Amino acid sequence: MVTLDMVKANPIVKEYMQIGNDYIGNIGAIEHDTHHADLTSRLCRHLLTALGYSEREAELGAIAGFLHDIGNLVNRYGHGMSGALLAFNILLEMDMDPGEIATIIGAIGNHEEQARGNSVNNVAAALILADKSDVHRSRVRKRDMAVFTPRDRVNYAVTSSELVVDAQKRVITMKIEIDTNVCSVMEYFEIFLTKMLMSRRAAEYLQCEFELVINGYKLL
Repeated sequence: MVTLDMVKANPIVKEYMQIGNDYIGNIGAIEHDTHHADLTSRLCRHLLTALGYSEREAELGAIAGFLHDIGNLVNRYGHGMSGALLAFNILLEMDMDPGEIATIIGAIGNHEEQARGNSVNNVAAALILADKSDVHRSRVRKRDMAVFTPRDRVNYAVTSSELVVDAQKRVITMKIEIDTNVCSVMEYFEIFLTKMLMSRRAAEYLQCEFELVINGYKLL
């Protein structure tokens, strides 16, 4: 069976992900490097494992989490769709089971809020929650705040973020600390509202409640 370690060792995956991150760096987009890929992968695995899903499904979540932004090689916009197609060819060449490929590309193709992504399977739901929880100022490439986009500003405002799973109560909590000198709590909530609503629907798919806590205040 194809494993996360095998995917990470694939030279095509390594090159595509590096070039994709470089390309979107040329337009000033936030980092989508291997650190983000590794963190998303670990969070996907943790979510599915903590909630009692099988070890293999958690492994598929880890693979989807690692590969989810590979489509940046083609274009930042619509990268979920193009990433799913790239992942399909790579995993097919690695002789992965067709049903497992379907699970992974379904998840990758549905992780973007701009593309109206949905939790089409458990892996997709975990990927949405893992990806949307990785907000931090370290991902912002720009250094001049005068040219920050709204997304740059809210990411730069975040000093820490954590995704907490209470398996017994079936509650998934996104805990965020922000610097209110950069962005107010309400501004963060307004700008990232679509992401948070998408995360709530993903938690519901996994039969969990979703909570958003910013600077100690529960907003969702």
